[in-house]
Formats: sequence, structure tokens, C-alpha cells
Amino acid sequence: MRIHDLIKPIALTVLILVALAIRTEKAYAAGTESLVVAGGCFWCVEADFEKVRGVRGVVSGYTGGTVANPSYRQVTGGRTGHFEAVQIEFDPSIVSRAKLLKMFLRSVDPTDPGGQFCDRGDSYRTAIFVSSDEERSLAESALSAAEAALGRKIVTPVLPEATFFKAEEYHQDYYKGEKLVLTRFGPRRQSVAYELYRDACGRDERVRALWGDAAPFAGG
Repeated sequence: MRIHDLIKPIALTVLILVALAIRTEKAYAAGTESLVVAGGCFWCVEADFEKVRGVRGVVSGYTGGTVANPSYRQVTGGRTGHFEAVQIEFDPSIVSRAKLLKMFLRSVDPTDPGGQFCDRGDSYRTAIFVSSDEERSLAESALSAAEAALGRKIVTPVLPEATFFKAEEYHQDYYKGEKLVLTRFGPRRQSVAYELYRDACGRDERVRALWGDAAPFAGG
């Protein structure tokens, strides 16, 4: 058999595989929606929502400010107007936006206007970002329901969706990283440092105190 007779079926197979990959990617994109929320430290919000069935991925980043491609230092320094936020990609056929909003509000302290837990300052405030009237209506309904359930005024705003800037790579999936980092407790693996930070910051303790059994991620 001549070489060019072998090449034809191989090339055809490659083309078919490429077409299938493109089709799969388009189907994935078509079945995925995005929700952007700010809930204090983005490491914690990312770690929480990556556990949710139907969530395809969570990216830590910055949004709502005035500087393009801000750095972590700029944002936390309060010079850009950005929130630490996450972009949650989810499959609405498995988990609804309304459910994610309900879970989000019960995973933070939405009564705190000055930050979240031990993290203080504008960049750590809570917020929900929307890109349509329908999304705004869902967010406002979630806030009203949370306020009624809590019996306290909620200060989390609903804001127009703005450019979302992905945070530096070392912030992505920080909670499960194995890199050695220096902490006040000495050198620790990144995942251990994350747990130490979360515990010391009092996030889960405060959420449990505020929401009780309704807290979806705070544990026992």
C-alpha cells in the first residue's frame, strides 16, 4: 500500500476528531452561564463554590473598579475601586442561578458594610453583579428572601456587571495548592496555610452564628 493511501484515512480521522472537539466545546459553552459575586477573600468563595454540583469552574479575580488589569496589591491597597470577586461558571440544567445566589448570601455576612470577617476595606465588601434585568430581578429576590430569613438589614448591593480581571495565577485554586509558603506559623503547604487562614479569620464561625443550619459551607 502506498504512503499517500495511508495518509488519507488518517487525515480524515483527525478532521473528524477536531470537528467533534469543536462541537463539544460549543455545546459546553452554550450550556454554561456565569455568575459574578464578591464575598470577601476570593480564595474562600472559590473553595466553597467549586464543591457545588453543576458548577463547572470558579475563577478568582477583580471587578467593579477603574483600573485596567489591576494587581492584588493595588486592589487590596484600596486604590482601584475593585472588589475581590469570583466568576462562577455553572450549568443551569443542574444548578440554578437562584440557588447559587441563595447559597452565596448564606455563605457570607451580608450585614457587614466594611468588609468580611477579618478582612477589612472596600475590596472585601460583598456584592452581586448582574448583566440583565432578569438577573437583577433574581438577585433582588434573593436579597429580599435572605433579609426576611435573617430578620436584619442586608447591605450587599446589586451592581451592573463590569469587566472581570482574572487574578494572578498563584491565587487560582489557592486552597488546594501544594507549594510551600511562609505563614505566621512558619512554612506550610499552601493548602494548609489556607485552612489556617480561614480558621483564624473566623469566617465559618461567623457564618454559622449568623445563618445556623442554613449555612451551606460552614460545616458543624
